[in-house]
Amino acid sequence: MLTTNQKGAVAEAAVAKEAIARGIGVYKPFGDERSDFIFDLRPALVRVQCKWASCDGDVIYARLYSTRRARAGLVRSLYTLGEVDFFALYCSETDRCYLLDAGAFVGQVQVLLRLNDTRNNQALGVKWASDFELAAKLDELQGP
Repeated sequence: MLTTNQKGAVAEAAVAKEAIARGIGVYKPFGDERSDFIFDLRPALVRVQCKWASCDGDVIYARLYSTRRARAGLVRSLYTLGEVDFFALYCSETDRCYLLDAGAFVGQVQVLLRLNDTRNNQALGVKWASDFELAAKLDELQGP
């Protein structure tokens, strides 16, 4: 069983590998920054926070906050738009990476991405994992 730190390292490696394979420059900030990477989309630079995502077979879910130990116990911190531009998720069960625009998800505790149809066939408001696959999203951001 992987530790939380190991899961984070695996997620970062998977995201970096996929971005580099698509010709994206990947930079690692020094110090205690809230983002894990800076992607060079030429000409834009964007801050990316990587997250490990789990899957139950139908839904991929990831927590969109950080946790640290403090005197009062565990402290949860949500991300703000001034800290990150995108969340990059890696799901080991699907062996895929996903890219979410932080503007649509900042302030949320977690995100749920569906892999399969809902049992009641609901489609309104469903976030489909296929709409957020990292390769396609990076191609959109880079343009022609």
